Amino acid sequence: MPRLALYTFGTLKAPLATASPLTRALQETGATVYGTITAHPGYLGRAQAAGGGGGTHFDLDWGAWGEFVVPAWYDKGRTAGTVALDATLSLWTDVDSAFDAVYTGVHREALTRRHDWFERTGRPSHTCWWTADDTNPTWQDGVSRLEHLATHGPGPRAFTFQRAFAADGAPASDGRSTDDRARAPRRLQDHAEEHLDVGFLERRH
Repeated sequence: MPRLALYTFGTLKAPLATASPLTRALQETGATVYGTITAHPGYLGRAQAAGGGGGTHFDLDWGAWGEFVVPAWYDKGRTAGTVALDATLSLWTDVDSAFDAVYTGVHREALTRRHDWFERTGRPSHTCWWTADDTNPTWQDGVSRLEHLATHGPGPRAFTFQRAFAADGAPASDGRSTDDRARAPRRLQDHAEEHLDVGFLERRH
């Protein structure tokens, strides 16, 4: 069966290495979020660096997830002291499972603080697409899909939670998906397509 790939990308207001209360809050929240996300129904896996990391996103070994790359609009640092981004790449059984994980519980609470940590870039910061069950998405796939979304808007190649598509390319308009997404908190949903900035708040180094 096809699986849902979810890529998120956000540009931080300050480097991850910055010793500030806001940066510490981001990292602490991330640890809590991932503890629940990985146990959520429908979660299949996520990009993790070999050996648990130890450098920047750019020089870690991501194995089957490929070389770490970023969207063209990221214009901040790439060294240990200057990296100012949060990116995630994960796999899910379906759109509803991923949506529920994002819009409920601790991740929903984190979303309300996203503008404390992340810049308003005017660019989409999450995208979904379907991948074959024997195919592992890569960071390059995620970046390509996000850039496609930024240029062309949601479609079968790259879509958002609020404008989702089924694995066969048809718009997702069936019962539960539509109803549940319509009930998502309005103030979060208003910015979801451009500002799902906290991703899953994973710090990888």
